[in-house]
Amino acid sequence: MNEEDAATLFNALSNADRLKVIRALVVAGPNGLNAGDIAQSVGASPSRASFHLSALTDAGILTRERQARSLIYTINFARIGELMTFLLEDCCAGSPELKACCAVLR
Repeated sequence: MNEEDAATLFNALSNADRLKVIRALVVAGPNGLNAGDIAQSVGASPSRASFHLSALTDAGILTRERQARSLIYTINFARIGELMTFLLEDCCAGSPELKACCAVLR
């Protein structure tokens, strides 16, 4: 990941409602949630939730899959992991002992 990719992700994440969406989907895990359930869980109107879901999907943070008449959204954990790795890559001046604090993220 480069700085431009990271900036795109941070731009998509720089909204309190979008962070609520991310947190709801992290709790839901790999099964994800449909758009209506997401809207309800974050207290947003369906159109407002759709706006945020589109932005997060366009940034590659979420994936969506059609199941019958519903769109199911899930977190792209690999993409979030890439961002965390980008942020922590040079952590602690490269000291293995100090970097151990970040081991849970790797």
